[in-house]
Amino acid sequence: MSVDSELLLDWWDRTARDLPWRRPECTAWGVLVSEIMLQQTPVSRVEPIWHEWLARWPVPSAMAAASQGEVLRAWGKLGYPRRALRLHEAATAIARDHGDIVPSDIETLESLPGIGSYTARAVAAFAYGQRCAVVDTNVRRVVARAVHGAGDAGPPSTKRDLADVEALLPADNAAVFSAALMELGALVCTAKGQRCADCPIYSECAWQRNGRPAYNGPAKKVQQFAGTDRQVRGLLLDVLRGTSAPVPKAQLDVVWPDVTQREKCLDSLLQDGLVEQTASGEFALPGEH
Repeated sequence: MSVDSELLLDWWDRTARDLPWRRPECTAWGVLVSEIMLQQTPVSRVEPIWHEWLARWPVPSAMAAASQGEVLRAWGKLGYPRRALRLHEAATAIARDHGDIVPSDIETLESLPGIGSYTARAVAAFAYGQRCAVVDTNVRRVVARAVHGAGDAGPPSTKRDLADVEALLPADNAAVFSAALMELGALVCTAKGQRCADCPIYSECAWQRNGRPAYNGPAKKVQQFAGTDRQVRGLLLDVLRGTSAPVPKAQLDVVWPDVTQREKCLDSLLQDGLVEQTASGEFALPGEH
């Protein structure tokens, strides 16, 4: 079970996207911010917001000094806004407990608020060049096809997936190899419309040798947005992001006609700490009343 690291690294050298968080001058903080933003959000939407955030909050302590409301407002339309609150919490912990420097070891990174195994490993590899398996959806797909000869990856298994990728890592340039494996899944070995003719490891791909069998595992859930609680929550937050003062309930009531769904979504925002209610019954972003 192997992937020719030289072929993949040569392809990376020739074709890798010039993304700001990949540049040598990018700090570990910049890498951490990018990893949080890129979860379930495409690069094209993340890049301009990432630049704004790093200009505004170049170190964790700068973000820690901002209110949660400021951070949520700056998050804008990236979606899944709880990520912004988790990043604010992590920034506070890094500034307070780690001398304003993002830790380099996986265990310490995982101890930070809101930082899971994937993000910890990504920061250790991409910010500090460590040799550790970094597994996302794109990597799982490449391994499923190139190594196991399957049409796509089945349900995730953290232990199995990490072991699969760990076995592929070369002794040298492992962090770059991890980035290249991820890039291959994002740009070439995609879920649909894969560009096999452009693949640097085409000749050794087990999926190709098997005749490119179709994926026959469990159906993958397709995420919807229109009419979902995610959409309603976003509309409610849009009202609060558009003002620096608390707003009356009536101003929120107009954003969605279904009263039951709207009330449920408002309650969930309050439970998640994304919205706060004032003593007078108005609503605001956290820390802004």
